[in-house]
Amino acid sequence: MISILISFWENVLIALRALAQNKLRAVLTTLGIIIGVLTVVSVASIIAGLNEGFSSQISALGSNTLFVHKYPWIIKDDFFKYRNRPDITMKDAEYLIKHSKLAESIAPAVGTSRDIKFRNNSLADIGVAGVTMEHELIEGYTIADGRYFSQTEIDHDKSSCVIGWEIKEKLFKEQHPIGERIKIGDVSYTVIGVMDKRGSLLGHNLDSEVYVPIGTIFKNFGAHRSIRILIRVPSAEMINEVKDEIRFLLRVSRKLKPQEEDNFSINQQEMLTDMYKQLTGGLYTAAFGIGTLSLLVGGIGIMNIMLVSVAERRKEIGIRKALGAKRRAITSQFIIESIIICSIGGIIAIFFSFLISLVIDKVTPFPSSVPIWSVFMGLGFSTCVGLFFGIYPARQAAKLDPIECLRYE
Repeated sequence: MISILISFWENVLIALRALAQNKLRAVLTTLGIIIGVLTVVSVASIIAGLNEGFSSQISALGSNTLFVHKYPWIIKDDFFKYRNRPDITMKDAEYLIKHSKLAESIAPAVGTSRDIKFRNNSLADIGVAGVTMEHELIEGYTIADGRYFSQTEIDHDKSSCVIGWEIKEKLFKEQHPIGERIKIGDVSYTVIGVMDKRGSLLGHNLDSEVYVPIGTIFKNFGAHRSIRILIRVPSAEMINEVKDEIRFLLRVSRKLKPQEEDNFSINQQEMLTDMYKQLTGGLYTAAFGIGTLSLLVGGIGIMNIMLVSVAERRKEIGIRKALGAKRRAITSQFIIESIIICSIGGIIAIFFSFLISLVIDKVTPFPSSVPIWSVFMGLGFSTCVGLFFGIYPARQAAKLDPIECLRYE
């Protein structure tokens, strides 16, 4: 065992000396390996960061929440087919609230955009959400200052509002907002609460919204608009059962005949997750394709360089054979040299991958991190390329006649 280790270490030293004597050639030889491993590991890092960011954002939707909309979240057919659907109305929501036996909570909601103003400060095109009491449970609202709506305010369409954290920062500056009157469009509302920081959801800033009782949207900004309905399911395991019940009730509410297709959409978190997996799956496939092609080109380059190296070092091979070196020793020497070249290329690629990941994480809004599995995969790929493409040159070296090698100049 010790003799094997000593022999292996001697081969490593010989390989390193050979690389040191031809630095430029070694660098150029490893470029294909570096590009291949760098592509795969960098894309894996970017996707790992995107997965983390996407998971944290999509979790805000809730895995046990259903969303009834006029449109599906992902439109694959003709858009006009969905645009011509009848609006989702409060009548539909009330029918679900009255007849659903499985849903934990049902909350209709509606939205609009208006300019808002407080004294001399104003903000343009701010999202205004009309909500109910159930939203606090379904959405998991946390109030940082003041309070949420009371049932009386919801039932009687009071002109009260809860503002997002960013609205408070921009509109009120250092002033305390609770009890102050702001204008949403042309209508005055009293601020009763400020939401805690919520961040963003799929690019939408949740801290830059104003919440009002749902009835005031219809009363002050027009009743002819489609609403959305949020349905809280008791557990994620019941999601399909509740979905079937909601679909049946909506078809009854909207008087659809058995042969007619649904004129509404029931959306859920899983739809976005599946779409995301398809997109990232395509990225992985492209990255592996480019990486494999680069490794193949790099491997062919390494084989050619190793053949050149064998030709240049024929005298060295002849001396070693004359001194008793067996074919196995010569073969091992050149295979190890090929593996070392590829491994160095893999290590350099992984170093640059960490550098790229760090830059992306610091400079862009997207998180990025290098998965440990991609590091081992990169090193494994580069080692396998070195082994595979080093076998032929190594066998050619081992077959050389020592007498011919010693006569070689």
